[in-house]
Amino acid sequence: MEPQYRFCTSADGTRISYSTLGGGRRTPAINVLSWAMVQEWEWRSPSARAIDWTLAQDRCVVLFDRRGVGASQRSVNDLSLEAQVADLRAVAEQLEFEHADLWGGFDGNVVALAYAARYPEHVRRLALWSPSARGADVMDAGQARGLAELIRGNWELATRTMANVIAYPSGPVETQREFAKKLRESISPEVAARYIELQADVDVSALLPGVQAPTLIFHARKSQVVPISAVRAVAELIPDARLIVLEGDSPRESGEMQLEIMREFLGEQPAVPATGLITILFTDLVSSTALTQRLGDAKAQELVRAHNAIVREALAAQGGTEIKHTGDGIMASFPTASGALECAIAIQRAVDAGNDPNLQVHVGLNAGEPVAEESDLFGTSVQLARRICDHAEAGQVLVSNVVRELAAGKDFLFADIGEVVAKGFEEPVRLYKVRWRE
Repeated sequence: MEPQYRFCTSADGTRISYSTLGGGRRTPAINVLSWAMVQEWEWRSPSARAIDWTLAQDRCVVLFDRRGVGASQRSVNDLSLEAQVADLRAVAEQLEFEHADLWGGFDGNVVALAYAARYPEHVRRLALWSPSARGADVMDAGQARGLAELIRGNWELATRTMANVIAYPSGPVETQREFAKKLRESISPEVAARYIELQADVDVSALLPGVQAPTLIFHARKSQVVPISAVRAVAELIPDARLIVLEGDSPRESGEMQLEIMREFLGEQPAVPATGLITILFTDLVSSTALTQRLGDAKAQELVRAHNAIVREALAAQGGTEIKHTGDGIMASFPTASGALECAIAIQRAVDAGNDPNLQVHVGLNAGEPVAEESDLFGTSVQLARRICDHAEAGQVLVSNVVRELAAGKDFLFADIGEVVAKGFEEPVRLYKVRWRE
């Protein structure tokens, strides 16, 4: 499953680039990005994939580049809030969305809020990341003027400043450099300076009491971008708003918790696993405890998030269902053995392509008829899949004989590694290693 890119025309004739991912029966969602972020980066972001890609398994998720940014029309005269609300409306009408869930991030929040207040009949749910109603609550006139002057005078220094101080104050350095580079490629300094000036002047406080959609607000306690007082002010003015304060300096650091809260808020219950013969997949980070001791909690958690993003992207592509997160791994189910094998191979290839010696994954697969209860799976077939994963080494995909037989004739290559006695099992089981490298 890959994003599909298209264009639409806004009310004033401006061409807007948007992309869609997924589909299904659930209410579609439109994610209003910051002007400093483009859809291509968002789809590639591990933290975004943890939410956007996962939710796209059963709904259409939409991103679009703001006017003057990315693949949208670069040459624009009007950056007003009214024009940007019209852009969002054009995307929704192009896709023939009668109503949608609306998500916003940072300065994209004011566009989402203004749209929700103007078109209440078209917004079912509203989710916001670190919103502020008034630009002055985040950046005063003097700061905005200074940053706009720096942008116009020294664009390269300005992008490094925005990357290192505003967007990614905690690093890593590679991400800061990439963000600054991509920012220079995706927007002109003049348009960026005008966005800063608009951002400082905007005030949607008067619109907030008119927002009728149930609203969920996320904020990071240690955020250096938006003060929590500004976020609380938004929550207090929206009639049906709920504020969730997360640890860390970015609201997307707590991907697991956010995803669970988002699903509950959007009215989604975790998928009930299929019954009958299914294939069960377990992943696990290699030596996760040792990594934490050696690298520290923050760096180890980055590896967990990278693992989660890789696995969830592969699940979405191969029709797998995530059953649960196991702390440093994921359990999933598949209706076919071939789908589970394709997913396992995609996971290992993605990990291998990342070329990070600290990020190593082992995968185990088994098939059977487990017991489904309260969105979880239980039974001997699940327990054996877990033990097979434990037996695998870094970079390996190990499977039981039943998985190998179910995939017969599907062009997968297996190597017999013999019988092993899995922990908790009296009888030995024969395991096979999947040959996944080209």
